[in-house]
Amino acid sequence: MRDRAKQALKDVTLFPYWLDSAHAQLIGRAEADLVIVGGGFTGLWAAILAKEADPNRDVVLIEADRVAYGASGRPGGIVSTSVMHGLSNAQRVFPNDIDGLEALGRANIKGFVETLDRYGIDCHQEWNGELTVAVGDHRLEDVRHEYELHRHYGHDAVLLDRAALGAEIQSPLFSGGVWSRRDSGTVHPARLAWGLKAAARTLGVRLHELTPLRHVEDLGDRVRVTTKDGVVTTAKLLLATNAFAAGHRNIGRRVAMVRDRILMTEPLSDTQMDRIGWANRQGVYDTRTQLNYMRLTRDNRILFGGRLGYFYNGDPDPPTDRNPRTYEPLAATFFATFPQLEEIHFTHAWSGPIGLTTRMAVHFQHHYDGKAIYAGGYSGFGVSASRFGADIGLALLDGSDRPECRMAFAATMPSRIPPEPFRTIGAKITMYALDTADEKGGWRLPWLRLVTRLGFPLT
Repeated sequence: MRDRAKQALKDVTLFPYWLDSAHAQLIGRAEADLVIVGGGFTGLWAAILAKEADPNRDVVLIEADRVAYGASGRPGGIVSTSVMHGLSNAQRVFPNDIDGLEALGRANIKGFVETLDRYGIDCHQEWNGELTVAVGDHRLEDVRHEYELHRHYGHDAVLLDRAALGAEIQSPLFSGGVWSRRDSGTVHPARLAWGLKAAARTLGVRLHELTPLRHVEDLGDRVRVTTKDGVVTTAKLLLATNAFAAGHRNIGRRVAMVRDRILMTEPLSDTQMDRIGWANRQGVYDTRTQLNYMRLTRDNRILFGGRLGYFYNGDPDPPTDRNPRTYEPLAATFFATFPQLEEIHFTHAWSGPIGLTTRMAVHFQHHYDGKAIYAGGYSGFGVSASRFGADIGLALLDGSDRPECRMAFAATMPSRIPPEPFRTIGAKITMYALDTADEKGGWRLPWLRLVTRLGFPLT
Protein backbone atom coordinates (compact mmCIF):
# COMPACT_ATOMS: atom_id res chain seq x y z
CA MET A 1 0.00 0.00 0.00
CA ARG A 2 2.82 2.43 0.84
CA ASP A 3 4.41 1.77 -2.53
CA ARG A 4 1.07 2.31 -4.26
CA ALA A 5 0.55 5.52 -2.30
CA LYS A 6 4.02 6.74 -3.21
CA GLN A 7 3.42 6.01 -6.89
CA ALA A 8 0.04 7.74 -6.84
CA LEU A 9 1.62 10.90 -5.41
CA LYS A 10 4.50 10.98 -7.89
CA ASP A 11 3.19 13.89 -9.98
CA VAL A 12 0.91 15.54 -7.43
CA THR A 13 0.52 19.33 -7.50
CA LEU A 14 1.14 20.74 -4.03
CA PHE A 15 -1.38 23.54 -4.29
CA PRO A 16 -5.12 23.92 -3.49
CA TYR A 17 -7.33 22.46 -6.20
CA TRP A 18 -9.83 25.30 -5.75
CA LEU A 19 -7.18 27.87 -6.68
CA ASP A 20 -5.66 25.92 -9.58
CA SER A 21 -7.78 27.36 -12.35
CA ALA A 22 -7.18 31.05 -12.99
CA HIS A 23 -3.77 31.58 -11.48
CA ALA A 24 -0.96 33.91 -12.53
CA GLN A 25 1.82 31.78 -11.05
CA LEU A 26 3.10 28.49 -12.41
CA ILE A 27 1.29 25.66 -10.63
CA GLY A 28 2.07 22.00 -11.11
CA ARG A 29 4.10 20.37 -13.87
CA ALA A 30 4.67 21.58 -17.40
CA GLU A 31 6.95 21.19 -20.40
CA ALA A 32 8.07 23.80 -22.91
CA ASP A 33 10.39 24.28 -25.87
CA LEU A 34 11.91 27.34 -24.23
CA VAL A 35 11.79 28.58 -20.66
CA ILE A 36 12.74 32.16 -19.85
CA VAL A 37 13.59 33.09 -16.26
CA GLY A 38 12.94 36.76 -15.60
CA GLY A 39 10.04 39.00 -16.58
CA GLY A 40 12.06 42.17 -17.06
CA PHE A 41 12.99 43.74 -20.37
CA THR A 42 15.37 40.99 -21.51
CA GLY A 43 12.91 38.20 -20.76
CA LEU A 44 9.95 39.98 -22.32
CA TRP A 45 11.86 40.89 -25.47
CA ALA A 46 13.13 37.30 -25.72
CA ALA A 47 9.62 35.90 -25.42
CA ILE A 48 8.33 38.17 -28.19
CA LEU A 49 11.29 37.56 -30.51
CA ALA A 50 11.09 33.80 -30.01
CA LYS A 51 7.38 33.65 -30.82
CA GLU A 52 7.64 36.02 -33.76
CA ALA A 53 10.41 33.85 -35.25
CA ASP A 54 8.46 30.63 -34.65
CA PRO A 55 4.79 30.96 -33.65
CA ASN A 56 4.66 27.22 -32.87
CA ARG A 57 7.45 27.42 -30.31
CA ASP A 58 6.08 26.74 -26.84
CA VAL A 59 7.50 29.48 -24.61
CA VAL A 60 7.10 29.72 -20.85
CA LEU A 61 8.27 32.82 -18.99
CA ILE A 62 8.48 32.90 -15.19
CA GLU A 63 8.90 36.01 -13.04
CA ALA A 64 9.56 35.96 -9.30
CA ASP A 65 7.40 39.01 -8.59
CA ARG A 66 5.27 41.05 -10.96
CA VAL A 67 6.41 42.22 -14.38
CA ALA A 68 8.22 45.59 -14.03
CA TYR A 69 8.56 45.32 -10.23
CA GLY A 70 12.28 44.50 -10.44
CA ALA A 71 14.90 46.52 -12.27
CA SER A 72 12.79 47.16 -15.38
CA GLY A 73 10.26 49.36 -13.59
CA ARG A 74 12.92 51.51 -11.93
CA PRO A 75 15.35 53.05 -14.47
CA GLY A 76 15.43 56.57 -15.85
CA GLY A 77 14.00 55.37 -19.14
CA ILE A 78 16.52 57.00 -21.49
CA VAL A 79 16.74 55.05 -24.74
CA SER A 80 19.94 54.96 -26.79
CA THR A 81 21.07 53.49 -30.09
CA SER A 82 24.16 52.08 -28.38
CA VAL A 83 24.12 48.42 -27.32
CA MET A 84 27.45 48.67 -25.47
CA HIS A 85 26.87 51.42 -22.88
CA GLY A 86 27.78 54.25 -25.25
CA LEU A 87 30.33 54.85 -27.95
CA SER A 88 33.24 55.53 -25.60
CA ASN A 89 32.68 52.25 -23.79
CA ALA A 90 32.35 50.33 -27.06
CA GLN A 91 35.63 51.84 -28.21
CA ARG A 92 37.25 50.90 -24.89
CA VAL A 93 36.11 47.28 -24.84
CA PHE A 94 35.69 46.29 -28.49
CA PRO A 95 37.73 48.71 -30.65
CA ASN A 96 37.90 46.19 -33.53
CA ASP A 97 34.16 45.56 -33.59
CA ILE A 98 32.79 49.05 -33.14
CA ASP A 99 31.63 49.42 -36.76
CA GLY A 100 29.64 46.20 -36.49
CA LEU A 101 28.29 47.14 -33.08
CA GLU A 102 27.09 50.48 -34.42
CA ALA A 103 25.22 48.72 -37.23
CA LEU A 104 23.71 46.27 -34.75
CA GLY A 105 22.70 49.16 -32.50
CA ARG A 106 20.88 50.94 -35.30
CA ALA A 107 19.09 47.73 -36.29
CA ASN A 108 18.15 47.16 -32.66
CA ILE A 109 16.57 50.57 -32.17
CA LYS A 110 14.72 50.18 -35.49
CA GLY A 111 13.29 46.88 -34.27
CA PHE A 112 12.47 48.48 -30.92
CA VAL A 113 10.40 51.23 -32.56
CA GLU A 114 8.71 48.83 -34.98
CA THR A 115 7.62 46.60 -32.09
CA LEU A 116 6.02 49.55 -30.29
CA ASP A 117 4.14 50.41 -33.46
CA ARG A 118 3.16 46.81 -34.29
CA TYR A 119 1.58 46.15 -30.90
CA GLY A 120 0.32 49.65 -30.21
CA ILE A 121 2.47 50.10 -27.10
CA ASP A 122 2.08 53.57 -25.61
CA CYS A 123 5.04 54.01 -23.28
CA HIS A 124 5.11 57.82 -23.55
CA GLN A 125 7.92 57.52 -26.09
CA GLU A 126 9.63 60.74 -27.16
CA TRP A 127 12.43 60.64 -29.75
CA ASN A 128 14.28 63.86 -28.96
CA GLY A 129 17.83 62.57 -28.70
CA GLU A 130 20.29 62.42 -25.83
CA LEU A 131 22.47 65.20 -24.47
CA THR A 132 25.81 64.75 -22.71
CA VAL A 133 26.76 67.87 -20.74
CA ALA A 134 30.07 68.97 -19.24
CA VAL A 135 30.03 70.02 -15.60
CA GLY A 136 32.83 72.58 -15.46
CA ASP A 137 35.27 73.73 -18.13
CA HIS A 138 37.71 70.94 -17.27
CA ARG A 139 35.17 68.45 -18.63
CA LEU A 140 34.76 70.08 -22.02
CA GLU A 141 37.34 67.75 -23.53
CA ASP A 142 35.11 64.81 -22.55
CA VAL A 143 32.16 66.08 -24.56
CA ARG A 144 34.40 67.06 -27.48
CA HIS A 145 35.65 63.48 -27.58
CA GLU A 146 32.06 62.21 -27.53
CA TYR A 147 31.16 64.60 -30.34
CA GLU A 148 34.06 63.42 -32.51
CA LEU A 149 33.13 59.78 -31.93
CA HIS A 150 29.50 60.40 -32.79
CA ARG A 151 30.34 62.29 -35.96
CA HIS A 152 32.91 59.68 -37.02
CA TYR A 153 30.31 56.93 -36.81
CA GLY A 154 27.62 58.84 -38.66
CA HIS A 155 25.45 60.15 -35.85
CA ASP A 156 23.51 63.39 -36.24
CA ALA A 157 25.39 65.16 -33.43
CA VAL A 158 26.06 68.82 -32.68
CA LEU A 159 28.66 70.31 -30.33
CA LEU A 160 27.24 73.01 -28.05
CA ASP A 161 29.22 75.71 -26.30
CA ARG A 162 27.96 77.26 -23.07
CA ALA A 163 25.64 79.70 -24.86
CA ALA A 164 24.23 77.11 -27.27
CA LEU A 165 23.71 74.63 -24.45
CA GLY A 166 21.94 77.31 -22.41
CA ALA A 167 19.42 77.59 -25.22
CA GLU A 168 18.65 73.88 -24.69
CA ILE A 169 18.73 73.60 -20.90
CA GLN A 170 19.53 76.18 -18.21
CA SER A 171 21.97 75.22 -15.45
CA PRO A 172 24.86 77.24 -14.01
CA LEU A 173 26.90 74.03 -13.84
CA PHE A 174 26.76 73.11 -17.52
CA SER A 175 29.62 74.51 -19.63
CA GLY A 176 29.02 72.71 -22.92
CA GLY A 177 27.64 69.55 -24.40
CA VAL A 178 27.03 67.24 -27.33
CA TRP A 179 23.52 66.53 -28.56
CA SER A 180 22.95 63.30 -30.49
CA ARG A 181 19.67 64.13 -32.16
CA ARG A 182 18.39 60.87 -33.65
CA ASP A 183 17.59 57.29 -32.67
CA SER A 184 17.38 58.01 -28.95
CA GLY A 185 14.91 59.49 -26.50
CA THR A 186 12.87 58.61 -23.44
CA VAL A 187 10.16 56.14 -22.45
CA HIS A 188 8.00 55.31 -19.43
CA PRO A 189 9.76 52.07 -18.46
CA ALA A 190 6.91 50.42 -16.58
CA ARG A 191 4.45 51.13 -19.40
CA LEU A 192 7.00 49.66 -21.81
CA ALA A 193 7.28 46.48 -19.73
CA TRP A 194 3.50 46.17 -19.40
CA GLY A 195 3.08 46.69 -23.14
CA LEU A 196 5.65 44.00 -23.90
CA LYS A 197 3.89 41.69 -21.44
CA ALA A 198 0.58 42.16 -23.25
CA ALA A 199 2.26 41.58 -26.61
CA ALA A 200 3.91 38.38 -25.38
CA ARG A 201 0.58 37.03 -24.15
CA THR A 202 -1.06 37.94 -27.46
CA LEU A 203 1.55 35.82 -29.19
CA GLY A 204 0.77 32.85 -26.95
CA VAL A 205 3.58 33.04 -24.41
CA ARG A 206 2.67 31.30 -21.15
CA LEU A 207 3.68 34.01 -18.72
CA HIS A 208 3.66 33.29 -14.99
CA GLU A 209 4.20 35.99 -12.39
CA LEU A 210 4.67 35.32 -8.67
CA THR A 211 6.80 32.34 -9.67
CA PRO A 212 10.24 32.55 -8.03
CA LEU A 213 12.92 30.20 -9.29
CA ARG A 214 14.04 27.68 -6.69
CA HIS A 215 16.36 25.30 -8.52
CA VAL A 216 17.64 24.26 -11.95
CA GLU A 217 18.63 20.62 -12.45
CA ASP A 218 20.58 19.28 -15.44
CA LEU A 219 18.88 16.16 -16.77
CA GLY A 220 21.31 15.56 -19.62
CA ASP A 221 19.24 16.34 -22.71
CA ARG A 222 16.96 18.77 -20.82
CA VAL A 223 16.85 20.89 -17.69
CA ARG A 224 14.24 20.86 -14.96
CA VAL A 225 13.26 24.28 -13.59
CA THR A 226 11.68 24.12 -10.13
CA THR A 227 9.71 27.09 -8.85
CA LYS A 228 7.83 27.74 -5.63
CA ASP A 229 4.72 25.83 -6.71
CA GLY A 230 5.62 24.22 -10.00
CA VAL A 231 8.10 22.44 -12.24
CA VAL A 232 8.74 22.98 -15.95
CA THR A 233 11.06 20.88 -18.09
CA THR A 234 12.71 22.24 -21.22
CA ALA A 235 15.51 21.70 -23.71
CA LYS A 236 16.50 25.37 -23.70
CA LEU A 237 16.67 27.91 -20.89
CA LEU A 238 17.31 31.65 -21.14
CA LEU A 239 18.39 33.23 -17.86
CA ALA A 240 17.22 36.83 -18.16
CA THR A 241 17.97 37.65 -14.53
CA ASN A 242 20.49 40.50 -15.04
CA ALA A 243 21.52 42.01 -11.66
CA PHE A 244 19.83 39.22 -9.69
CA ALA A 245 22.19 36.70 -11.34
CA ALA A 246 19.79 33.81 -10.69
CA GLY A 247 19.90 30.46 -12.45
CA HIS A 248 23.48 29.31 -11.86
CA ARG A 249 25.88 29.85 -8.98
CA ASN A 250 28.66 31.06 -11.30
CA ILE A 251 26.77 34.00 -12.82
CA GLY A 252 27.50 36.28 -9.87
CA ARG A 253 31.25 35.80 -10.27
CA ARG A 254 31.12 38.30 -13.12
CA VAL A 255 28.09 40.40 -12.14
CA ALA A 256 27.72 42.65 -9.09
CA MET A 257 24.42 44.20 -8.05
CA VAL A 258 24.77 47.89 -7.26
CA ARG A 259 22.00 50.32 -6.40
CA ASP A 260 21.17 53.49 -8.32
CA ARG A 261 19.05 56.20 -6.66
CA ILE A 262 16.40 58.31 -8.36
CA LEU A 263 14.23 61.30 -7.46
CA MET A 264 11.05 62.45 -9.19
CA THR A 265 9.76 66.00 -8.80
CA GLU A 266 6.19 67.19 -8.77
CA PRO A 267 4.98 68.43 -12.21
CA LEU A 268 6.58 71.74 -13.15
CA SER A 269 4.37 74.69 -13.92
CA ASP A 270 4.72 76.59 -17.20
CA THR A 271 6.64 79.29 -15.32
CA GLN A 272 9.05 76.75 -13.86
CA MET A 273 9.55 75.16 -17.26
CA ASP A 274 10.40 78.57 -18.70
CA ARG A 275 13.14 78.92 -16.08
CA ILE A 276 14.96 75.81 -17.25
CA GLY A 277 14.15 75.81 -20.96
CA TRP A 278 14.53 72.21 -22.09
CA ALA A 279 12.06 72.71 -24.94
CA ASN A 280 13.57 69.81 -26.91
CA ARG A 281 13.18 67.46 -23.92
CA GLN A 282 16.34 65.41 -24.45
CA GLY A 283 17.52 62.75 -22.04
CA VAL A 284 20.59 64.18 -20.31
CA TYR A 285 23.79 62.69 -18.86
CA ASP A 286 26.43 64.80 -17.17
CA THR A 287 30.18 64.29 -16.72
CA ARG A 288 30.42 64.44 -12.93
CA THR A 289 32.62 61.82 -11.33
CA GLN A 290 29.46 60.51 -9.66
CA LEU A 291 27.40 60.74 -12.85
CA ASN A 292 23.89 62.17 -12.81
CA TYR A 293 21.21 61.79 -15.46
CA MET A 294 17.89 63.53 -15.93
CA ARG A 295 14.84 63.60 -18.18
CA LEU A 296 11.31 65.00 -18.36
CA THR A 297 8.13 62.95 -18.08
CA ARG A 298 5.02 63.53 -20.15
CA ASP A 299 3.52 65.70 -17.39
CA ASN A 300 6.76 67.71 -17.00
CA ARG A 301 8.21 66.15 -13.90
CA ILE A 302 11.99 65.97 -13.73
CA LEU A 303 13.52 62.59 -13.05
CA PHE A 304 16.99 63.05 -11.54
CA GLY A 305 19.16 60.01 -10.91
CA GLY A 306 22.62 58.98 -9.80
CA ARG A 307 24.70 58.18 -6.68
CA LEU A 308 25.52 54.48 -6.82
CA GLY A 309 25.53 52.35 -3.69
CA TYR A 310 26.56 48.79 -2.90
CA PHE A 311 25.39 46.47 -0.12
CA TYR A 312 26.88 43.22 1.12
CA ASN A 313 26.06 40.27 -1.14
CA GLY A 314 24.08 42.58 -3.41
CA ASP A 315 21.12 43.10 -1.09
CA PRO A 316 18.14 43.57 -3.45
CA ASP A 317 16.10 45.61 -0.96
CA PRO A 318 18.38 47.44 1.51
CA PRO A 319 16.56 49.24 4.34
CA THR A 320 18.81 52.26 3.81
CA ASP A 321 17.19 52.95 0.46
CA ARG A 322 13.77 53.14 2.13
CA ASN A 323 14.88 56.06 4.29
CA PRO A 324 14.30 59.61 2.90
CA ARG A 325 17.59 60.77 4.41
CA THR A 326 19.45 58.52 1.97
CA TYR A 327 18.30 60.75 -0.88
CA GLU A 328 19.34 64.07 0.66
CA PRO A 329 22.75 64.21 -1.10
CA LEU A 330 21.06 63.52 -4.45
CA ALA A 331 18.46 66.21 -3.74
CA ALA A 332 21.25 68.66 -2.86
CA THR A 333 22.88 67.92 -6.23
CA PHE A 334 19.55 68.54 -7.95
CA PHE A 335 19.26 71.99 -6.41
CA ALA A 336 22.87 72.81 -7.30
CA THR A 337 22.02 71.83 -10.88
CA PHE A 338 18.72 73.75 -11.00
CA PRO A 339 18.85 76.50 -8.34
CA GLN A 340 16.01 78.28 -10.14
CA LEU A 341 13.70 75.49 -8.90
CA GLU A 342 14.41 75.93 -5.19
CA GLU A 343 10.72 75.71 -4.29
CA ILE A 344 10.17 72.34 -5.97
CA HIS A 345 9.20 69.22 -4.02
CA PHE A 346 9.90 65.57 -4.74
CA THR A 347 6.98 63.17 -4.89
CA HIS A 348 8.93 59.89 -5.25
CA ALA A 349 12.35 58.52 -4.37
CA TRP A 350 13.58 55.00 -5.05
CA SER A 351 16.55 52.85 -5.87
CA GLY A 352 16.99 50.17 -8.48
CA PRO A 353 19.39 47.28 -9.05
CA ILE A 354 22.06 47.50 -11.76
CA GLY A 355 24.01 44.48 -13.00
CA LEU A 356 27.55 45.85 -13.08
CA THR A 357 30.42 44.12 -14.89
CA THR A 358 33.94 45.09 -15.92
CA ARG A 359 32.63 45.33 -19.46
CA MET A 360 29.87 47.78 -18.46
CA ALA A 361 27.66 46.16 -21.08
CA VAL A 362 25.69 43.00 -21.85
CA HIS A 363 27.49 39.68 -21.97
CA PHE A 364 26.50 36.04 -22.36
CA GLN A 365 27.31 33.05 -20.19
CA HIS A 366 26.86 29.39 -21.19
CA HIS A 367 25.65 27.01 -18.48
CA TYR A 368 24.39 23.41 -18.19
CA ASP A 369 26.43 22.28 -21.21
CA GLY A 370 24.96 24.99 -23.43
CA LYS A 371 21.30 24.27 -22.63
CA ALA A 372 21.13 27.59 -20.76
CA ILE A 373 22.36 31.06 -21.71
CA TYR A 374 22.56 33.99 -19.30
CA ALA A 375 22.16 37.41 -20.95
CA GLY A 376 22.72 40.45 -18.74
CA GLY A 377 25.08 42.91 -17.11
CA TYR A 378 23.87 46.05 -18.91
CA SER A 379 25.34 48.25 -16.16
CA GLY A 380 22.45 50.67 -16.26
CA PHE A 381 21.94 51.13 -20.01
CA GLY A 382 19.52 48.28 -20.61
CA VAL A 383 16.19 49.85 -21.57
CA SER A 384 16.87 49.45 -25.28
CA ALA A 385 20.03 47.27 -25.18
CA SER A 386 17.97 44.54 -23.48
CA ARG A 387 16.25 43.84 -26.79
CA PHE A 388 19.66 43.28 -28.32
CA GLY A 389 20.71 41.09 -25.40
CA ALA A 390 17.58 38.98 -25.80
CA ASP A 391 18.11 38.60 -29.54
CA ILE A 392 21.75 37.50 -29.25
CA GLY A 393 20.99 35.31 -26.22
CA LEU A 394 18.34 33.42 -28.20
CA ALA A 395 20.66 33.09 -31.19
CA LEU A 396 23.40 31.58 -29.02
CA LEU A 397 20.91 29.27 -27.33
CA ASP A 398 19.68 28.03 -30.71
CA GLY A 399 23.19 27.52 -32.09
CA SER A 400 22.71 30.14 -34.80
CA ASP A 401 25.49 30.75 -37.33
CA ARG A 402 24.75 34.49 -37.48
CA PRO A 403 28.04 36.39 -37.84
CA GLU A 404 27.41 38.53 -34.76
CA CYS A 405 27.46 35.37 -32.63
CA ARG A 406 31.15 35.06 -33.52
CA MET A 407 32.03 38.65 -32.63
CA ALA A 408 34.08 39.28 -29.51
CA PHE A 409 31.18 40.68 -27.48
CA ALA A 410 29.28 37.39 -27.89
CA ALA A 411 32.23 35.01 -27.69
CA THR A 412 34.02 36.44 -24.63
CA MET A 413 33.07 37.39 -21.08
CA PRO A 414 33.99 40.20 -18.69
CA SER A 415 36.58 39.61 -16.00
CA ARG A 416 35.66 38.05 -12.70
CA ILE A 417 34.87 40.30 -9.74
CA PRO A 418 36.44 39.59 -6.33
CA PRO A 419 34.16 37.66 -3.94
CA GLU A 420 32.87 38.87 -0.59
CA PRO A 421 34.05 40.40 1.67
CA PHE A 422 36.60 41.96 -0.74
CA ARG A 423 33.79 43.01 -3.07
CA THR A 424 32.10 45.05 -0.34
CA ILE A 425 35.36 46.59 0.89
CA GLY A 426 36.37 47.70 -2.61
CA ALA A 427 32.87 48.90 -3.42
CA LYS A 428 32.57 51.02 -0.26
CA ILE A 429 35.90 52.74 -0.89
CA THR A 430 35.01 53.33 -4.52
CA MET A 431 31.53 54.71 -3.80
CA TYR A 432 32.97 57.10 -1.20
CA ALA A 433 35.61 58.23 -3.69
CA LEU A 434 32.96 58.81 -6.35
CA ASP A 435 30.86 60.86 -3.94
CA THR A 436 33.72 63.14 -2.85
CA ALA A 437 36.29 63.20 -5.68
CA ASP A 438 35.04 66.37 -7.39
CA GLU A 439 34.99 68.30 -4.12
CA LYS A 440 38.05 66.96 -2.28
CA GLY A 441 40.31 65.25 -4.85
CA GLY A 442 43.40 63.82 -3.09
CA TRP A 443 43.74 60.03 -2.91
CA ARG A 444 40.31 59.60 -4.46
CA LEU A 445 41.46 60.39 -8.01
CA PRO A 446 44.31 57.85 -8.18
CA TRP A 447 42.01 55.29 -6.56
CA LEU A 448 39.38 55.82 -9.24
CA ARG A 449 42.05 55.60 -11.94
CA LEU A 450 43.12 52.28 -10.43
CA VAL A 451 39.53 51.02 -10.49
CA THR A 452 39.29 52.10 -14.12
CA ARG A 453 42.45 50.15 -14.98
CA LEU A 454 40.95 47.10 -13.27
CA GLY A 455 38.05 47.31 -15.70
CA PHE A 456 35.39 49.53 -14.09
CA PRO A 457 35.37 52.92 -15.89
CA LEU A 458 32.97 54.43 -13.34
CA THR A 459 34.12 57.97 -14.04
